[in-house]
Amino acid sequence: MFSSLRTEYNSVIVGASGGIGAAIADAIEADPRSGKTLHLSRGTNPSVDFDAPETLDQAAEWAKSEVNEVDALIVATGVLISSNGQEPEKAFSHLSAPTMEDIFRVNTIGPALTLKAFMPLIARGHKTVVATLSARVGSIGDNGLGGWITYRASKSALNQITHTAAIELSRKRPESVCVALHPGTIETDLSRPLARGKFTHSPAECATNLIGVLDRLSPDDTGGFFDYSGEEIVW
Repeated sequence: MFSSLRTEYNSVIVGASGGIGAAIADAIEADPRSGKTLHLSRGTNPSVDFDAPETLDQAAEWAKSEVNEVDALIVATGVLISSNGQEPEKAFSHLSAPTMEDIFRVNTIGPALTLKAFMPLIARGHKTVVATLSARVGSIGDNGLGGWITYRASKSALNQITHTAAIELSRKRPESVCVALHPGTIETDLSRPLARGKFTHSPAECATNLIGVLDRLSPDDTGGFFDYSGEEIVW
């Protein structure tokens, strides 16, 4: 796990109560080289809630008091189905503003504000990793089927935000790697209602895959979009 990071690296997992986030946190904590691993979600203390952006700043202040600087920041949040039960749209006739706002709040705005709050804590002088969980359907170049309009757009926007964060990070932290990752279709509460049993990996396997990808990437790869095998995905 993270053999390319310094020994006793500190990690922050935002979305640590979700299937992928929890598995990533467990994998990192099992690594004898890791230092502190901070779990953050709506159910932790302090909590983070994308409906209350101030909680992100408060959580970042708490994280700074706990570890001072962060070597690995994983934003493992996301939704497929809106809070009102709307599934991904199959056609533009199914679009609604409330559903779009709900999905963008969780998939795009929340992660962007998370990066804003936590980027100042990223360590300098050695390799660090920052990752957001995107999805292959967020690729514009790979979109040959249509549908899933809001989910696609929210992940495309997240990719742009992550790419832009990578540029800003690299100015003062040239050793940093900041990327968007496609985890696959994982057997979690997020995917289960729509995957019809067609999962690529378990959460534990997913965590191993994603950490392995981050471990292999170098600062030359920062700003990229990669799948769980390390293959770059077209924007």
